[in-house]
Amino acid sequence: MTPREQLQAAAKERVLIFDGAFGTQIQERKLTEEDYAGKLGLNADQKGNNDILALTRPDVIADITRAYLDAGSDVISTNTFSANRISQADYAAEDQVAAINIASGKIARELAEEYSAKDGKPRFVAGAIGPTNKTLSLSPDVEDPGYREISFDELVAVYKEQAAALIDGGVDFILIETVFDTLNAKAGVMAVKQLENDLGREVPIMISMTLTDLSGRNLSGHTVEAFWYAVRHANPITIGLNCSFGADQLRPHVQVLSAIADTLLMAYPNAGLPNELGEYDEMPETTAALVKQWADKGQVNILGGCCGSSPGHIKAIADAVADVTPRNVPKPATEMRLAGLEAFVVAA
Repeated sequence: MTPREQLQAAAKERVLIFDGAFGTQIQERKLTEEDYAGKLGLNADQKGNNDILALTRPDVIADITRAYLDAGSDVISTNTFSANRISQADYAAEDQVAAINIASGKIARELAEEYSAKDGKPRFVAGAIGPTNKTLSLSPDVEDPGYREISFDELVAVYKEQAAALIDGGVDFILIETVFDTLNAKAGVMAVKQLENDLGREVPIMISMTLTDLSGRNLSGHTVEAFWYAVRHANPITIGLNCSFGADQLRPHVQVLSAIADTLLMAYPNAGLPNELGEYDEMPETTAALVKQWADKGQVNILGGCCGSSPGHIKAIADAVADVTPRNVPKPATEMRLAGLEAFVVAA
């Protein structure tokens, strides 16, 4: 079976578990500039460049990934949220983009294979692609609404470079996550579709939207429903929501998306809302209880955590939903209409 078929088969059996935050875990290790910079000889300070640790401290990334696998993750992600040419320019590390993504992919792939070999249960690797700090839909200049810092084609090229390296590293899926601008997501989809043509095979896509306010819209103004219909043509293997808020605030939006999305639904909220110091206090048991409500109502297929989450949160979630029946993926609207027409004809 292909990775898409394997994931879909596993998701029919139980609620699957994604991983949690990398940034939070890296911060707890109190790494130094020397840890980040290694021996690469780059012309800028690297402290804070979490993605480059795949090259300079791969043991740290492997340890975090292993902790999530031990906690029960079925799907692990690469530590590559900012491993693109735009974001790495802040660290003068643009020429390291391919190496970072390949290395991070290999770390996750090797561990996924190791854990699968132990118990025969498949583990999957999602190559994470963040939104960059550029937006295609909005101008950063209030005096010039038509201005854009980057063009659609330029962003496609940025995403394609990263996605190609992730595939070389051995990932199963490309995860276009934390989407605040729907047009950015479309650029990511275009990049993957171009790669599919180059490779002559499918590269399954996961897509995850982030909301910017409690009304349920992203920065480009799209509701959850509008976002789904804007990207549905990409045939993503998962659609979902991440980051934004805690599970309590995401609840109504998960419910809406679950009812209309004819693919697997993956949700990984923050561990509550940050406190006055920007830290997350929500305990693993609290997060697990909140997302279990989604699972109990048959609204999700894959659950994980975003900002502030830890292996403890992931284990609590895995334990909480271990015996819960997974969401049934709705039939596509066209199939339902055809089924209704057929029933009408038979009845007539």
